[in-house]
Amino acid sequence: QVASFQGVAVRSLCTSSPHEHPEHGRLVYKGNLAKAVLGVRFFSYSTSIFNLFMMPYIMLKTGIGFESLFIQAAFYGLIGFFTFVTPVTLHVLTKGYVIRLYYKDEMDTYTAITYNAILAEKATVFHQKDVKIPDITKMFTTFYAKTKSMLVNPTLFPNPQDYNHLMGYDKSFYFNLEEEKEADERK
Repeated sequence: QVASFQGVAVRSLCTSSPHEHPEHGRLVYKGNLAKAVLGVRFFSYSTSIFNLFMMPYIMLKTGIGFESLFIQAAFYGLIGFFTFVTPVTLHVLTKGYVIRLYYKDEMDTYTAITYNAILAEKATVFHQKDVKIPDITKMFTTFYAKTKSMLVNPTLFPNPQDYNHLMGYDKSFYFNLEEEKEADERK
């Protein structure tokens, strides 16, 4: 592959496609809200840190104070609540959002890349047999990988067969009427 960069020919010797990752496998999914999730969480963390450092300074400089110890505790508790609860809530809601999903065909394993609490990428490796679909549709969960909830958008899979294999929809369905009758009779 040869490209021109300001009149200089640049040759790229890449042995794998841009959708291959040597460690994780083939890229089968890329979440479109990855930058938004990272931005919202970073903004929440930064405003909480700013609040932690500025509130004592503002209290001392402005002389805002309450004579009642109860009112002071309630005020600081309210400030502390929003300082700590908002980032924790955002983390809990978005920790399972899959940024990228890779698949290794030879081992039938997936690697889901998500953000951890300190906004670094975290890789979770699981087999297709570890995927469990919740019985009841949950708001921020498409499937469980082992015990971790994961959120993906099925329409963002370039190849629908990759989504079907992930969810186990490509497996043959076996239904035995006699076993069903025996289970009903036991009830």
